[in-house]
Amino acid sequence: MRTEPTPGRLARLFARLDREPERPASLHVPVMSRHRLVLLLATLGFYMAIVVAVAATTVLVRFDWQLMFFRPYQQWPEVHAFLDYLVVLGQRGPTAVMVLAWLGWRSWRQHTLRPLLVLGASLLLLNITVGAAKIGMGRLGPHYATLIGSNEMGKGGDIFPSGHTANAVVTWGILAYLAATPRARRYLSAGSAIVSLSVGLTTVYLGTHWLSDVVLGWAAGLLVLLALPWCEPLIARAEVLLFRLRDAWRARRSTVVDAAGAPVAPVSQLVEPSAPTARPAPAPGTAVRKDTSAASPGHGPGRGAGRVRPERAPGTAGGVRRPPSTDRAVPRGQNPARPVAGG
Repeated sequence: MRTEPTPGRLARLFARLDREPERPASLHVPVMSRHRLVLLLATLGFYMAIVVAVAATTVLVRFDWQLMFFRPYQQWPEVHAFLDYLVVLGQRGPTAVMVLAWLGWRSWRQHTLRPLLVLGASLLLLNITVGAAKIGMGRLGPHYATLIGSNEMGKGGDIFPSGHTANAVVTWGILAYLAATPRARRYLSAGSAIVSLSVGLTTVYLGTHWLSDVVLGWAAGLLVLLALPWCEPLIARAEVLLFRLRDAWRARRSTVVDAAGAPVAPVSQLVEPSAPTARPAPAPGTAVRKDTSAASPGHGPGRGAGRVRPERAPGTAGGVRRPPSTDRAVPRGQNPARPVAGG
């Protein structure tokens, strides 16, 4: 009895790379459950508490200054080069390109635009909320601080909350948000939490952010992820609209291709027949042969009509008239015609 070989790990990987025959019927779409809503409200309260603590110059601001004077980049200079590369995982451009490639493949494989639309909606919410908070609070960073012990707010800065940290939370957390199974969701959530925590602490090590900036960045990114289920109905309508536009474009394109490939009538059917040309008058003294092909019996009606056969002598050059026959009777009162080659 022969058994089929068990596919190895590499074979299963290549099998997953193939496109599914149709869109899966059971795509996991998170909804705004009670548990998620409670977590959203708790995160929003924490966000506001951090803002109030920094604005009131509490102990949190004092700890920010102590950590800045500690200068971690001078305490552990051997990891400086590595952390310079690690902080790239929080920059919007490189991370968006990496995540976009993965989600683009998922969209192609599952015949759906939802992963790409969810990524676009999350980045839009992130830029609006975090950008507005940065401009509104205007806090200066540690390298540009002007007064020791102050909160440095309202001085034209743009580092509160930390954009690197919030971007790391949203960009890598969107993979957990779009996970298909609970197990994958747990693993991806833990991985995105580790990445965002590492990026936030790296900015503190490099001296580009206060610690309170990083804490507020974590809260800002988590708020975007928790609020995404409210955007799901709009994302679904946008997907339907985009598919309709695609189908309409395909139909219009096929119509243009069919019209371009239609057969064209031959030129002989397009050009109208020209009127028969008038036959020049014969020279005086020459015989004219009548064309009786149209009235000859045994032929179809109209055969040979409109055609004029030139009167040429056989074996002579074109255009030379046949000499008149001498056997024919000459009408009374007329002189016989002179021969063509007369002297």
